[in-house]
Amino acid sequence: MSEKLTIHGDVESGFGPVADAFRRNFAQHGEIGAAVAVYAGDRPVVDLWAGHRDRHRTLPWERDTIVPVFSSTKGLAAFTLASAVSKGLLDYEQPVAQYWPEFAANGKGEITVRQLIDHQAGLSGLDPVVRLSQIADLDGLAPILAAQKPAWRPGTRHGYHAITLGLYQGELLRRVDPQHRTLGRIFAEDIAKPLGLDFFIGLPADQGLERIATMAATRGMDALRYERDFPLRIGAEIAAKRGFAYAALSNPRTGSPARATRREFLEVELPGSNGVGNARALARVYGAAAGRTGALPIGDALLDQLAAADTADDVPAGDLVLHIKTRYHLGFRKSGGEFRFGSDKRAYGTTGLGGSFGFADPATGLGFGYSMNRLGLAVLDDVRSRNLRQALLRCTH
Repeated sequence: MSEKLTIHGDVESGFGPVADAFRRNFAQHGEIGAAVAVYAGDRPVVDLWAGHRDRHRTLPWERDTIVPVFSSTKGLAAFTLASAVSKGLLDYEQPVAQYWPEFAANGKGEITVRQLIDHQAGLSGLDPVVRLSQIADLDGLAPILAAQKPAWRPGTRHGYHAITLGLYQGELLRRVDPQHRTLGRIFAEDIAKPLGLDFFIGLPADQGLERIATMAATRGMDALRYERDFPLRIGAEIAAKRGFAYAALSNPRTGSPARATRREFLEVELPGSNGVGNARALARVYGAAAGRTGALPIGDALLDQLAAADTADDVPAGDLVLHIKTRYHLGFRKSGGEFRFGSDKRAYGTTGLGGSFGFADPATGLGFGYSMNRLGLAVLDDVRSRNLRQALLRCTH
């Protein structure tokens, strides 16, 4: 960078290595603008931001800058679903059709809530083309979702439901919530407001676009300079317009990630892929879960389930969509295999397209959040996020 970088925010004593790693991400890994936060329960121990919220580096990244975090939204949707389970409105082991009878169409009658949210339902794509305007019409969207035929036998494999997962979760919650609220509204009222989270699933009309960082695609020499993990097989399927990855990522038609700050994209509820917020919000909600602060509307017994160390089952680890080995658990990713985060296998969270990440580390009671606007190319383990997580691990061990 041609100008001296100023890191803003605060770091508690003992967490300096996280600040050092954050600075190195700008110097060595092409960071444009970013934020990182760590909460010990309800106490912030790291809260940093730096750089710019536009690719031309003219607008500074501020304390209140928010940014699309794509699939990191899935973790907040999973917490919202868990709150319904905690209230007795849902049961992970019951068939989805118990709450949504129409869902049973085309052989889906036995799919459980757990199988759906753990990407085992074979509903990673949709046959009819669905556009943003249709996603906003929930009554019109529900029959399309219910009619979809699974792409594989449910419960035998998993494949990342990149966009569709949030749509199915949203309709399921709308069916069981006593007020028939949408997932975004439940999250806003029951989780975001009590915790003071600057995070939205469905951007309200009163929220302006001026403080939202614009996304920057990584292309050309920057890709060669800063990236090491190229999703070649996914790219090949998209180019050929066939395969599970193409089906999952091309429909619903939501537009290019680099144009994710369009109001028409952010204002609809895509609980799997269009949340907009900051690292502080991610860290705070995961810190509340890991530190058992009581701020989440989720009981301790259910938080124990989320943190279960052993999630092995009969489903092979190979992901049919992402073409990597991974484990899903109650709507979250679990640490393990080649993708490790947190202190041990109890850690859980979700990553987002481009590199954002939030997770809970029950072993230490810490919640972690990272958000940025340069879109990295790694499928899961973005080098910038990894640098920050490894620095945090050194602080706690």
